[in-house]
Amino acid sequence: MQRLVLVSASAAALAAGAGAALAAAPGPAPTARNVVLFLADAGGLPTLHAASVHAYDDPRRLFLHTLPHVALAETSSASEWVTDSAAAMTAIVTGHKTHNGVVSQSSAAVRRLKDGEPVKTILEHAEERGLATGVVTNSSVLSATPAACYAHVNDRGNEVEVLRQLLKPRFGDGVDVVIGDGLPDVVEAATAAGLTWRDALRQARLEPYDSLEEVPAGVRRAAVLFDGDFDLGLAVQRAIDVLSRNPNGFFLMVESNVHAGNIAATLDRVVLTDRAVRSVAERLPGDTLVLFTADHSYDFRIYDGRKGEPLLAGTAPGYGEDVDSLRLLNVRRDGDHTAEDVVVAALGPGAERVRGFLSNTDLFHIMMAAYGWR
Repeated sequence: MQRLVLVSASAAALAAGAGAALAAAPGPAPTARNVVLFLADAGGLPTLHAASVHAYDDPRRLFLHTLPHVALAETSSASEWVTDSAAAMTAIVTGHKTHNGVVSQSSAAVRRLKDGEPVKTILEHAEERGLATGVVTNSSVLSATPAACYAHVNDRGNEVEVLRQLLKPRFGDGVDVVIGDGLPDVVEAATAAGLTWRDALRQARLEPYDSLEEVPAGVRRAAVLFDGDFDLGLAVQRAIDVLSRNPNGFFLMVESNVHAGNIAATLDRVVLTDRAVRSVAERLPGDTLVLFTADHSYDFRIYDGRKGEPLLAGTAPGYGEDVDSLRLLNVRRDGDHTAEDVVVAALGPGAERVRGFLSNTDLFHIMMAAYGWR
């Protein structure tokens, strides 16, 4: 098995320098002009640990391991110890816990049966204040994690209504940059709503492009939808190119789906996501809060192995992808979300609030305070 090796020589110096600058800054704590929220879907500590071992034969070689402010966050939903992405992301971006399957509505919601009150998201606060906003995801752009940033529905599966709310936002002019997988989902939802997907996006002033390279210089709104995998790091940089044209600053959510189905591909994806975090931190030093967390953990573990030997030795690429429970030479997986705390790691203005043991709802308040908002 060939291992992915991505070396970050400047990572520790970058994080240490930024942390020292924050510690030495006199007077009131600086506020953030931008916030970039990285969300590893199912990226619990066991998965992060395995990715570092897989790529570097070292458990502490990710850029995330160099970030100066770290905490643990509990991830329960309003009614269950084990959350899903809808309830978890609602907590992170609104500060309110809700029930599994519910997207940015209060806990008065009953999935599929009853709406709760819409709860304002950090993206909507940014829109209300004139900032640029974006979502980048290698899951469907209509799936629970990105939807929780801009939509309010009592069932994460109601993608027709999620699309309608993407096109007709409650605050500002809505999401300015939408980049992600799920083109067939968007086409199907638009057709069910009696819309032509390209025309519907254009009417919402989201010009659709077929590739990241097609996004022209100077635009302030864009949509790039894929049917399959794409370069997440490049997508993040293209999103920042567009969002940075707003002089008021921006909010960007970046999701990477790291459910450990294809184990080798998942661990490689974690490392590539980590590299994207590093690239943002290097590009936007000083005025940007970079925040990394997971919505929930996942039942994936290293249970054996020797240093200096490949973690996935003897494993064919993609082996076991369609099997829920899997035991390999050094790792094992059961295809379930789990309830243990997840890591929160941060760099930049407001990052000093990331410490100790948190609730996932605290992340919303950390981002609001970083902007200097109440």
